[in-house]
Formats: sequence, C-alpha cells, structure tokens
Amino acid sequence: MRHSLEASDAIFASLLVALIMLVAGAISPALAQEALPSWNDTAAKTRIMDFVKATTTQGGESYVAPEDRIAVFDNDGTLWVEQPFYTQLGFMLDRIKDLAPQHPEWKEQEPFKSVLAGDLKGVAKSGEKGIVELGMATHAGMTTEQFSKIVTDWFAAAKHPKTGRPYTEMTYQPMRELLDYLRANGFKTYIVSGGGVEFMRPITEKIYGIPPEQVVGSTITTEFALVDDVPVLRRLPKINFVDDGPGKPVGINQFIGRKPIFAAGNSDGDYEMLRWVTAGKKPGFAMLIHHTDAAREYAYDRQSAFGKLDKALDEAVRRNWLVVDMKADWRKIFGWE
Repeated sequence: MRHSLEASDAIFASLLVALIMLVAGAISPALAQEALPSWNDTAAKTRIMDFVKATTTQGGESYVAPEDRIAVFDNDGTLWVEQPFYTQLGFMLDRIKDLAPQHPEWKEQEPFKSVLAGDLKGVAKSGEKGIVELGMATHAGMTTEQFSKIVTDWFAAAKHPKTGRPYTEMTYQPMRELLDYLRANGFKTYIVSGGGVEFMRPITEKIYGIPPEQVVGSTITTEFALVDDVPVLRRLPKINFVDDGPGKPVGINQFIGRKPIFAAGNSDGDYEMLRWVTAGKKPGFAMLIHHTDAAREYAYDRQSAFGKLDKALDEAVRRNWLVVDMKADWRKIFGWE
C-alpha cells in the first residue's frame, strides 16, 4: 500500500510539473519580459501600459475587441529621425547628384543648382514648389519595381550626416519596443506618414516589423502600361495624394477602413489624426514625441522647418494627449547607444 501511495505521489508530482510548464509556455512574451525596457519609469510609460491593459482586459468597460485594436504611427520624427532634414529629402538630394550628369541644365536651374552646390538654404528658399520639382525629378519616370530597387539600394549605402550611421539604424529604440508591445497585446500597427508610400514600403518590414500593406503615405500618380508587351506600373510626375495634416484621417479611412484607437505623432502635421482618433465615446489614445534631447538627438519644436510642433503641443495639454519628453522619458534613443 505504501509503495502504491508513493507511486501515486510521484505521478501527481509529474503531472503538476507538466502543468506548470504548460502554463509557463502559454505566457505571452510581453508578460514574460520587461515591457518597454528603453523607457524610463515615468508617467509616460505608465499611461501607455494602463491604456493597453484597459483595452485588452475582457469584461472591462474600456475593452476593445482585437479586430478594432488599430494603432497608427507617423514615421518622420516619430519612428525615425527627421533632422537635419527629412530622410526622404536626403534621398532626393543624393539622387539629384546621381542624375546630374544626364541634366547639364541643372547647373543653372533652381532648386537643382543649390542641391549640386550643397546649399540647403538655397533649396529651402525654393519653397514647396522647389521640393515638388525635386520630388518629380527623382521619383517619377520609372516603373514601381525600378523605384523600389533604387530606394533599397540607397538605404543599403546612405549614412546619416550627423552620426555616420546607416539610416536604417536611425530609428528610435523605444518606439520599436512600443510597436512590439502593442502587437504582443493584439494590436495591428500601421504607419500613416506624409512621406512617400513607395519610399517607405521597401524598408518598413525590416526595421519596424510593419509589412508594406500596412503603410499609408503620400503617393504620385501611377498608371498601367505595357513595355515590350510586359505589364508594368509606371510612376508619373504628378502628385496623387498628400497624406499629411487633414489628409491623414482621410488616408486612414480610405486605406485601413477602421478608426484607430491609438495614434502617435510628433508634429502639427499629425494634429488632425490625433483629434480624430480621440474623438467620440470609444477609447482613444494620442501621443506626441517631443524632441527635447540635443545631446543624444536633436531639440526642436515650434520654429523647426522639419517636424514643426506648435499648435499640437498647445492642444495636447487641453486634450490630455500624452507628450513624451525624449530626454526625460527615454532611457536610450537608438539601439546602438
């Protein structure tokens, strides 16, 4: 009888160990590991985690079904650097120099003349019209496949002018962790950016884990064509849609089809998106990245030519949007620090 009891105890113990291992294996990685490790333990981190907990806890009054857990992120200045100029502008400047031998007239024609002379102030003087000219010269007149390869090759070689690091390493580590954290809790993450959609799509899955179909951005007109009887999509020198300011909610509605409950940006170009996401009775979370760290990155807001944050910063206080102070709230900014 004693041996029988000992055998039963051994079987029970084995089953208990197996059960513990099974339960441990079922624990989400988001719970098993420290959440948002590059964030300091400040109110910003707490607010984010409280919102995620409230919207993912079944039975709670703020619970949101997984299919409606949509999170949207601006890109420039929110996920990767936008100083000393937008990353896509850096691509355009390099592309103009590459194409210059085919266009001798550019030596005397603005804004190309200033680009070739390395005169960024001269480029800035050309205003929006000049930037559009640069964009059409560098982004059109080719197929979508050709443009994708040009962009991919540029990212493989281009370096940030301040750090000398590849642009693919100039992404914010805390924001990449936030993307992972949201996805681990049933959110679907999208980029909604004023940048060109086909400039971002070749690289976003690699650096953010966001596939091309979850990237919404500005577009130029594209047409179907047959080249030597081969069907292609050809990029034309004409703007189709600008996904910035009031265009962001329109783009979300058109391309995503669900209203997000979480939105992150860093500039006045994100104002309308944040207003829309937080309007209504359903849960809505809005956050702004405030660039306050001149030593580790850049410090800028109201007067910046790139990523101007003025109206939205004032509105954030009144509307209870989270303002993330990069200097105070982030333990590290880049993954290589």
